[in-house]
Amino acid sequence: MKLMFEKILPNENSSWRFWCYQDNEIEFNWHYHPEYEIALTLGSNGQRYVGDSIEDYGELDLALLGPHLPHTWSSAAELNGQLQQVYVAQIPANWIENLVVGMPELDNIKALLVMSKRGIKFSDFTAKKVASHFKKMHKQNASQRFISLMEILQLMVDDPNKNTLSSENYTIALTSDNASDKLDKIIQYIYQRYTDAIKAEDVAKLVHMSTNHFHRFFKQRTEQTFIEVVNQLRISKACSLLINTHMPISTISDLCGFNNISNFNRRFLKLKAMKPSHFRQHYKNIKN
Repeated sequence: MKLMFEKILPNENSSWRFWCYQDNEIEFNWHYHPEYEIALTLGSNGQRYVGDSIEDYGELDLALLGPHLPHTWSSAAELNGQLQQVYVAQIPANWIENLVVGMPELDNIKALLVMSKRGIKFSDFTAKKVASHFKKMHKQNASQRFISLMEILQLMVDDPNKNTLSSENYTIALTSDNASDKLDKIIQYIYQRYTDAIKAEDVAKLVHMSTNHFHRFFKQRTEQTFIEVVNQLRISKACSLLINTHMPISTISDLCGFNNISNFNRRFLKLKAMKPSHFRQHYKNIKN
């Protein structure tokens, strides 16, 4: 399979991306991106491919991957039908590298990042501790998630049983990918129009694809569906309006591109784990 470039979209009000995937199986998707990646796999059994390393992994697998390092995990569906979970933190290289360079207190993390250029596998003991941090992130705000991220990196630094994955002589040879320009065009179009009645069919025409091909292309290269990305952007704007204005929630729903208040409430609850009215009251209490 051809090595693919993956576009990483940061979370709202954040310099990096946190996400949790749940699926019956993990499909082989050989890809790379310019971000560092922390990947924690739970309840899954399969193969981990990192650079020139191929290893079996079990129920609990934690790895740190450096920028542009090709990788994928691959597993079959569990016989008992159990969903497999993958927690991911994807961190822009310039942001984290500038952070550690400017702070002598983080020299140990700087060394960890250098080591990660070959990929690092961590002990189950560390993976369990990291899992507890990741599971809390769903309900944390951006600043709390940043603190959790730094605690995770420190746990990795302190793991005496971590091991590199790719061989010392492995070099990253990236193949050119003409589709990257096409993806950038798609992302720019979405960011400019996400509060409008944006349709996948229109975006597909923009890049001369069928709608089905567009959906497959977008999911492969962002690990999110088109509607997931649009809804994340809309909810992010709604959060800003809820905090900084006194607009009625129904008005905010309309301004953010939702076709009705029920759909807005449902999407907001799914992404923020609370209703819009509770979110507004929560931040009002913090200000007071």
